[in-house]
Amino acid sequence: MTILLTGATGFLGSHLLKKLIELNYNVVILKRTTSNTWRIDSLLSKVKSYDIDTVSMEKPFEEQKIDAVIHTVTNYGRNNGTVSSIVDTNLMFSLKLLETATFFNTDTFFNTDTLLYKYLNHYSLSKKQFVEWLKYFSNKIKVVNLKLEHMYGPKDDNTKFVTWLISQMMQNVKSIDLTEGKQKRDFVYIDDIVDVYILMLEKSKSFQAFSEFDVGTGNQIELKEFILKIYNEVFKIKRIDTKLNFGVKAYREGEFMEIVENVKPLYDLGWKPKFTMEEAIQKTIGEN
Repeated sequence: MTILLTGATGFLGSHLLKKLIELNYNVVILKRTTSNTWRIDSLLSKVKSYDIDTVSMEKPFEEQKIDAVIHTVTNYGRNNGTVSSIVDTNLMFSLKLLETATFFNTDTFFNTDTLLYKYLNHYSLSKKQFVEWLKYFSNKIKVVNLKLEHMYGPKDDNTKFVTWLISQMMQNVKSIDLTEGKQKRDFVYIDDIVDVYILMLEKSKSFQAFSEFDVGTGNQIELKEFILKIYNEVFKIKRIDTKLNFGVKAYREGEFMEIVENVKPLYDLGWKPKFTMEEAIQKTIGEN
């Protein structure tokens, strides 16, 4: 199979690219000339790469038969990103890719979605709007929509909460101001997430026109408990005296206290997480 992968230079995409290459898939990636490729520099010689800001969207499809698209590129709207830039990536670019894949008779489009509710922020709204288009196109191309819970692991962006938190603790900062931490989340290790995508590739022939899966362990814990687990694992590596100031910060506007998820369909396909939370935290600390 030849896979077209977007977002290959990002956190999820880079881990997925490594696995796809290990499993001998032919991989084509889309990136920009300005993309920072530090996560995948050792892999670039093993893939065909297109700078999508200099070539047409059609070119990769014209030059080889693309069997499946795995779409992971995302604009979270961090660093004061404009609404239009978020929509441009998460909706307009995505729609152009979907339209092109459909035109060239690509078999399956795997989309990376979120379990956040639609109107939480600009990011989640743009992601859910694209899902509506995926449903619309699913009579022409098979669609698998994966709604991810909170993923974490090595090589994540330093602006992400888990990576930032580990960095602060490893620097033994004096204190970290936090919310009360009563909100529950389902934290999923990146290698387990990658395994979901590989399983979906293997099972795709049996799926209907539009299939959707919640991707999580099903084990939701309070954020405070998760933070304390990280603290304990860091403390095993080096003695720190960082004070965790729970309750100092207010919850963000629109904060949801518990995720609604149904992971049974995913488990029924044969997936289950390979790593305990403690093991995953250790691996994340060790490689960051």
